[in-house]
Amino acid sequence: MTGISAATEGIENTGSLGLFSKSSVFSVAKSLTRPVSSGPLVVLRVAFGLMMFASMVRFMARGWVTELYVLPQFHFTFWGFGWIRPLPPTGMWLVFILLAVLGLTIAAGLATRPSLIAFFLLFTYVELIDKAYYLNHYYFVSLLTFLLIFLPVWGSWSVDGRFGWRQPQPIVPAWMLWLVRAQLGLVYFFAGLAKLNPDWLLAAQPLTIWLHARTSTLLLGPLFDTTWMPYLFSWAGMAFDLTVPFWLSWGKSRAVAYLAVIVFHGVTGLLFNIGMFPWIMIACTLIFFDWQSVNDPVSTAKTATPPRWVMGFLALFLGIQLLLPLRHWLYPGNVNWTEEGFRFAWRVMLVEKTGQVTFTVRDPASGAQWHVLPSQYLTVQQDKQMAFQPDMIIQFAHFLVAQYPQPVEVRAEAYVSWNGRASRLLLDPEQNLIATFADWRPKPFILPP
Repeated sequence: MTGISAATEGIENTGSLGLFSKSSVFSVAKSLTRPVSSGPLVVLRVAFGLMMFASMVRFMARGWVTELYVLPQFHFTFWGFGWIRPLPPTGMWLVFILLAVLGLTIAAGLATRPSLIAFFLLFTYVELIDKAYYLNHYYFVSLLTFLLIFLPVWGSWSVDGRFGWRQPQPIVPAWMLWLVRAQLGLVYFFAGLAKLNPDWLLAAQPLTIWLHARTSTLLLGPLFDTTWMPYLFSWAGMAFDLTVPFWLSWGKSRAVAYLAVIVFHGVTGLLFNIGMFPWIMIACTLIFFDWQSVNDPVSTAKTATPPRWVMGFLALFLGIQLLLPLRHWLYPGNVNWTEEGFRFAWRVMLVEKTGQVTFTVRDPASGAQWHVLPSQYLTVQQDKQMAFQPDMIIQFAHFLVAQYPQPVEVRAEAYVSWNGRASRLLLDPEQNLIATFADWRPKPFILPP
């Protein structure tokens, strides 16, 4: 019996009015502490390590280390992490080579915990260098690696266990599996929740734009030019994201749900340029299966109750993951336009934006003005991403100030097109951006769409 079904059975036995009764809570707690095979964690470790190795090799083979981290003369840092800077060229290449090697050592279970710690630190360091390259699956990789550091994933199929460097732990409490499953489930659920908006459901945007651009696709291409296909994709995508964690958690529907995972991510990965995200999710959702790492039955095994500080830490971790994607409600306006609260919230594939920004630098003492195009200083990717993200526009304005010997003011004329709408001003062009900061505070000079 799976953890979720055991918990459900306990709840049903208390009656419909006893959902939060003492017996139901006890049943859930008992279900989460029951002994299970560590096989799912081991399978996840191997799949995740191999996927990370492939990702790093792909990144280096495409020349992105030099293009994204060596050539740019300016980087858009995250708030609170402005001190993080790229290493010299040789150093950045060594970081990615080491990340690839660590992917293999994680998969092999060689110095597993030190490998996970090193991978987490190096990968998160690279992720924090420039927010212009932010992707949801980069954030997910950091979170998942962080969780795996604290779980006994070195059991079977590991060099550590084979040579006795780490004591294998074939039996673990069920909460360890459900912790990782919950993290994966939150990614899907919040991605589905974000799709409950008029653009996605009533206008089938941005999928209408994206699918109409892929009419040359073999077999399916002609269907992408129809009116109904983008709506089918939109509604199916919303339903998939909102429900697939629950179908994967139920033993009777798990195999069919995983087939849906393969089809869904396979199609999106082939149609859209979203990198390794689909393949990472296909690999990581293997954690929902009850892989057996030992032949002996686990029903008679016992697991130790975790210390209170461990449970408190995990509760805090999951609490943050539950609240962070909802923070956009604290800001005025539509998050898909303002971008305030957009990152770290699993808002996947919701917008198609293009923008163009011209900066005006003014010397208040003399009245002299200079028009600056960001392409003079930024790479194509940085310029494209900055054009529709207010905090990045503010950061670049502060960078421009440093290019002039005298005190200057900087204003931006940013026109943005969003999900097929006509181009509109994003920011008040009269706002002196030097008087503002690229932090968490609301930006009242963002104009309505």
